[in-house]
Amino acid sequence: MPGGFGAVYPVLRAMEETGQCRRGYFVEGLGAAQFALPGAVDRMRALSAAPTAPTAPSDPSERAVVLAAADPAQPYGAALPWPARPGETAAAHRPGRKAGALVVLAGGELVLYVERGGKTLLSWSDDPAVLEPCAAALASAVRDGALGRITVEKADGEAVRDSPLARALASAGFRSTPRGLRLRG
Repeated sequence: MPGGFGAVYPVLRAMEETGQCRRGYFVEGLGAAQFALPGAVDRMRALSAAPTAPTAPSDPSERAVVLAAADPAQPYGAALPWPARPGETAAAHRPGRKAGALVVLAGGELVLYVERGGKTLLSWSDDPAVLEPCAAALASAVRDGALGRITVEKADGEAVRDSPLARALASAGFRSTPRGLRLRG
């Protein structure tokens, strides 16, 4: 953005003065210049004052969401660091906020990272109860036309067929091909 935050700050201050947004410390670890809509601030306060954590929806597909890795609503790599994957080595492939890449979040937690083109996946779980709704959400994004055809060849650096993810993808409708697991839109 031309001018950076310094060019936007006066506009945000004017919005704050007219009551259109509020300034505060909403996300721990970020700087002081945080702004939010008044309704969002009220919802954050209500959640922080709640005695118990909100329960997950009964339908697992409602918990999993597919977002572009560079989407501002996707916090990893911006507001939050990318979490380390189980058994990850220093030389392992890392996710990034890259154009064309996707993330699949379940209950707000990162579960899958899909490289641009969909040939490679990274996962943060091997639990079928977590992977299956995430694979279903990914398949739904393909079927809804958001992605086109996707052929997964590798998962966590190995052939996808050797991965715990293979069963979840198959149950979501991916079909085996000589290259990997494919799903058409």
